[in-house]
Amino acid sequence: MFDAYEIRKDFPSLGQLIDGKRNTYLDTAASAQKPLTVLKRIEKAYKDEYANVHRGSYRLSELATENYESSREIVAKFIHATNKNEVIFTRNATEGINLVAATFGWQNLKPGDEVLLSVAEHHANLVTWQQWCLRTGATLKYFDLDEDGSFNWENFANALNSKTKIVAVTAMSNVLGTIFPVKKICQAAHAIGAKVLIDACQFAVHKKIDVTEFDCDFLAFSGHKLYGPTGIGVLYAKYDLLKDMPPYQFGGDMIEHVYYDKTSFALPPAKFEAGTPAIVQAIGLGEALRYLMQFDFEDIEKYEQALIDYTTQILAQIPELKIVGTAQNKGGVFSFAVKNIHPQDLAFVLGKEGVAVRTGHFCAEPIVRKLGYTSLTRASLGIYSVKEDIDVFVKALYKAKEFFR
Repeated sequence: MFDAYEIRKDFPSLGQLIDGKRNTYLDTAASAQKPLTVLKRIEKAYKDEYANVHRGSYRLSELATENYESSREIVAKFIHATNKNEVIFTRNATEGINLVAATFGWQNLKPGDEVLLSVAEHHANLVTWQQWCLRTGATLKYFDLDEDGSFNWENFANALNSKTKIVAVTAMSNVLGTIFPVKKICQAAHAIGAKVLIDACQFAVHKKIDVTEFDCDFLAFSGHKLYGPTGIGVLYAKYDLLKDMPPYQFGGDMIEHVYYDKTSFALPPAKFEAGTPAIVQAIGLGEALRYLMQFDFEDIEKYEQALIDYTTQILAQIPELKIVGTAQNKGGVFSFAVKNIHPQDLAFVLGKEGVAVRTGHFCAEPIVRKLGYTSLTRASLGIYSVKEDIDVFVKALYKAKEFFR
């Protein structure tokens, strides 16, 4: 049974007061709060079970290794991968995307090839492929969305052609909230021989990930948005691709044998995890996903959709407030502008009321600029978000409007 009010009790930070006000946290799209079980698991890993992994023959090292690799199995289960060795631990989703570009992209892109992105990509996806296209001579192309932020299949299909080698798209826009038809995108890309990378950072928080059903070639997400610690991310890649991709970094634990004049490398995933990994962070991520998997994602989606509908309805009633991104199929992200109030000023007043929101271009400057803005305000939902959060948020918005009148 999914009960957001009970879930809130698992998150200590949500019970504290912010300058004497209720902690109304509406910035999960930037980074999620952490449940107590994750905090305790991290503490236990450092306090009782800490050692380096994959190296020691003593009990603490063996235990740390077991816990680290157990988290890999949990991730594989969470994303419905059939092989845990298709799961690479990274620092974050950004590193995962860079890993693919610097290995698979470097191997396969050449002048005349094309990389296809949507206009709504996060900088982690856009800038990475922009720079690797410059290095390889490949061409970077974009397809547009509808005016309301909806995915436009015709625009995507028209941009896809025999020159397309990589399609790299978000599964859910962090600005517009738009949900992309990932499975259908993969089918169309594979039909013309292209590979697909999915940025699932926002999607993973709100929707079920099934890489087997999607049939994506690569998928990346960050732990800190999924109620886990910072400093840990995940790259999923089909194993046959991983075997053929060169290492991203060099050092310890990713080698098979080293000689003075040559080196042979370990099989995936070790080949892509050079040096001492983020051991405790990976264990913390495993615990966060274990916590999340106790709920049915259908229940999460049903609950969040009701809250999305409520939020949309109540924000639409506020004079001079414009929601940016009103696609019918969207997740719990609300970017908006209020006439004659700068987002930073607005966020300051909201903050004084205990309401946490994000301002700026949300590391997606091109789409924000394309929409006619230099800065927006964004409120975003998590599994702990409740109707009262929205009510407090809206009350603070009216207070800000009165203050800046």
